[in-house]
Amino acid sequence: MSKDESPDKPYNWRENMRRFEMMLYHSFPLWLGALVFFIFVYVDLVKKTEKAKLIVIVYASQDQIFAEPILAEFTKQTGIKVRAVYDSEAVKTVGLANRLLAERNHPQCDVFWSNEELRTRQLAAQNVFRETNGGAAFGYRSRRLVVNTNLLPLAAAPRSLLELTNANWRGKVALAYPLFGTTATHFIALRQHWGDARWQEWCRALATNKPFLVDGNSMAVKLVAKGEAWLGLTDSDDIAAEQREGAPIAALPLTDESLLIPNTVAVTRNAPHPLPAQKLFEFLQRPEIVNQLVGQNALEGVTHMNVTAKTLEPDWARVLAELDATTAKLKEIFLR
Repeated sequence: MSKDESPDKPYNWRENMRRFEMMLYHSFPLWLGALVFFIFVYVDLVKKTEKAKLIVIVYASQDQIFAEPILAEFTKQTGIKVRAVYDSEAVKTVGLANRLLAERNHPQCDVFWSNEELRTRQLAAQNVFRETNGGAAFGYRSRRLVVNTNLLPLAAAPRSLLELTNANWRGKVALAYPLFGTTATHFIALRQHWGDARWQEWCRALATNKPFLVDGNSMAVKLVAKGEAWLGLTDSDDIAAEQREGAPIAALPLTDESLLIPNTVAVTRNAPHPLPAQKLFEFLQRPEIVNQLVGQNALEGVTHMNVTAKTLEPDWARVLAELDATTAKLKEIFLR
């Protein structure tokens, strides 16, 4: 055993510290490089995590042509990327509503932007949306009778939906299948307005009168614009779209059988991206956004409070309670 290794040699902490310092000095490039590497990895991970949070997923039944520029502006102002899923014209809103129900326990969507009210209320009743400040309505469209003025003078047009069953309108009326979207909502509200017996009688007589039943409101008004149908039941924004193209059509005035249709926006319960969802929820309700939609004729007005005509005022609790039975009856009558 060497003298240095003798167990009797006293411990020299200064000597050990010197050796440790020399080791650090000689290995300095290695541990400094490792430290820098791990810092870069950590910062990159943090950035990616924060970037992943700057996303909001939207299910939208508002027409894509109107929704996309607004969502792009939201991204521009906030830096939050939007991933949007749109519905199809044929099953307007119902498809997205069913998807939200299916995903209720494991939500994939943050915000539901709907251009009608019934399905939003239906989903809210089934706890799809957050409990506090879950949803809001803004702006409105309306359900209207529209006529081809080359074929039908306004003075000769029907003044009530009840008249659509008259023989002189046989094969001359266009409307979307009343199982989806705003047409379904309108028919359900009419049942409450007229009472079940009168409503069923009208539905059966209307179906017997051989209307054009098509896959959406825009298709219904196009048939009127082309003169294949003399008149139609559709939404105000679809009428405005054809009028911009120079179609010879005109909307009839609102009546107590007309329905006002607000846009709605709601945040899902346990939304995957709650903070971006809240920002978009607030953004869509901004006055400048509502006015933009009005200016594009996607909405008819900013608030229904400005509407002087008496229109349908559904009891929504009753509508929801009777929804399944009403839908089943509509299928029985209109699906052949």
